[in-house]
Amino acid sequence: MKTLKIKDIKKYYGKNDNLVKAVDGISIDIESSKFTAVIGASGSGKSTLLHCIAGLDRPTSGNVFLDDIDIYTLSDVYLSRIRREEFGFIFQSFNLIPVLNVYDNIILPVSLDGKKPDEEYINRIIEKVGLESQLKKFPNELSGGQQQRVAIARALSNKPSVIFADEPTGNLDSKTTLEVMDLLKSTVRDFNKTLVMITHNNDIANEADRVITICDGKVVDDVKK
Repeated sequence: MKTLKIKDIKKYYGKNDNLVKAVDGISIDIESSKFTAVIGASGSGKSTLLHCIAGLDRPTSGNVFLDDIDIYTLSDVYLSRIRREEFGFIFQSFNLIPVLNVYDNIILPVSLDGKKPDEEYINRIIEKVGLESQLKKFPNELSGGQQQRVAIARALSNKPSVIFADEPTGNLDSKTTLEVMDLLKSTVRDFNKTLVMITHNNDIANEADRVITICDGKVVDDVKK
């Protein structure tokens, strides 16, 4: 399992009187095979931090190490490869491709990488998330909970080291939220993945192995259980 270390990450926007310090010098080590929750009020910088850690938004300064590789010293081509091969993503809005059926949405990261899906592994994921009977359906034929199950399966399909989830239950009702969180936690555990999740839901955060609280772009609390 690869390690993820964040050293003095800063993300600033604007300048002079309009300078916004969205992330202001954060250094954390993400524990492998653990569930880390990042919480904070709206505008605290938690989503910006996630995007910087996950290679989605280059920081103003600082380092993100995947093992011994600082991902931001890489070219855009190699950084894109890191995102495809080492990271899996789950978003609040599901981000499924409407013209692809469930199966093709699940294997999309593998297809984009020009690889042949590991059918045995993909079938294990599909069984785990309970989508065996839904594979030929399209996203608009699924409930919100089912769509998020597809997103979870897709995030796992390329055998990533780390899964990043940005408010993955934000568009779900309370009952479906519980179901999706139970599924996500058990799936990450069963496939031995590292999970980093942004959430504003304290009940969800309390289920994590570690809770990092962000305020004004800084870490103000870091609790390991």
